[in-house]
Amino acid sequence: MIVTLTTNPSLDRTIDLAAPLARGHVQRAKAASQDPGGKGVNICRALATSSAATMAVLPGNDDDAVVGALRLAGIRFANLPIGAPLRSNITVTEPDGTTTKINEPGPELSEADQANLIALLLDQAEGADWLVLAGSLPPGVGHDFYARIIERARTRFGALCPSIAVDSSGPPLSAVMSAGRQLAPDLLKPNAEELAELTGIGTEDELENDLALAAAAARTLLDQGCATVLATLGRQGAILASETTWLHGTHPPIKARSTVGAGDSALAGYLLASIAGHDPQDRLRQAVAYGAAAASLPGSTLPSQHHTDPSAVVISPVALNPSQGG
Repeated sequence: MIVTLTTNPSLDRTIDLAAPLARGHVQRAKAASQDPGGKGVNICRALATSSAATMAVLPGNDDDAVVGALRLAGIRFANLPIGAPLRSNITVTEPDGTTTKINEPGPELSEADQANLIALLLDQAEGADWLVLAGSLPPGVGHDFYARIIERARTRFGALCPSIAVDSSGPPLSAVMSAGRQLAPDLLKPNAEELAELTGIGTEDELENDLALAAAAARTLLDQGCATVLATLGRQGAILASETTWLHGTHPPIKARSTVGAGDSALAGYLLASIAGHDPQDRLRQAVAYGAAAASLPGSTLPSQHHTDPSAVVISPVALNPSQGG
């Protein structure tokens, strides 16, 4: 079982344009869709299409549009009513794959809401293989929220604690990695922009185009106590780093239609391979295959296994001596 927390879920509306976005002009969309969204929700959606056991935990009233969309999609979930509507996000995709996102801030969560959400999450996480803390935090929630959850989970479950993955950005991500080695996650999934911001090494473009530099950045996260880093690097695939694993995975070029959910799908692919007992090479292979498949699909469509071709992913060692550090 993989349990995800989406603290700031959304109803994601995707507008697919037939021509490049023209600011200040009226344009007609060639297609539009809407889906329940937020990183943890997206991960559950991708996993559920491959028949994996998942549980999405999120705030939201029973009659909220996001909760209703999860119910309609057949995604298992546990929701905490908060007395306020969840946010809506808008994504505009252009023919060349350029993606523009406009994200609302989301409703404020009170201290009581936060405590109740953590309690709900931990109840659902008992006996799970993975606990995934994913996405941004809504107004009213401190940057240390994910670190607090990790502490509560490891205190409650001890040796039986699920493996914990974090996929976030900005201050919430920094707070996790600055909370001390004892609260470092088992798996961290930054993209190149987040990896640069978190470590202070390079820029997004530099990390995507210099594997040794990206690996050095990942090395600093391992030194802070993180067990494994899955760093997604856009068209350059992904790096998987741990004390015993330094691998780079690339997929043959694809025609990108939308980057929405590509990183979430990559993490879903990794988790799916993990619960199946696959080795690190096959975990990375499946992560890259899922990320590429998501980018090749329209709007916020998420891939299932039949969309992916893990055999097409090339795995090679990263050209960095891990002892070099950053």
